[in-house]
Amino acid sequence: MTAVTDLTAARVAAALERVIDPELGIDIVDLGLVYGVEVEGGRAHVELGVTTPACPFSRQLAEDAAAAVLAMPGVEAADVTLCFEPPWSPEMLSERGKRRLGWR
Repeated sequence: MTAVTDLTAARVAAALERVIDPELGIDIVDLGLVYGVEVEGGRAHVELGVTTPACPFSRQLAEDAAAAVLAMPGVEAADVTLCFEPPWSPEMLSERGKRRLGWR
């Protein structure tokens, strides 16, 4: 079992790779929607962007992100905040995300 001291922002970000955008079928990390991750003790805070402020799945993505983090050993609380600044742009895609969308 992972101890609370093993909880890091990198591990939280890795857990967020399991959260898939329902429209694009790509995880939120590769989409560049994870704007920030902070860990303090057993609490993780995630700043999550969306591709557009009118995204109909923003609430679902935030809930899925919180669930993915809460499923991690050692996590006592997960706070997910939706952010709209900076506005998302395709430049935020990871190289893997670009390949998955067929962009080169």
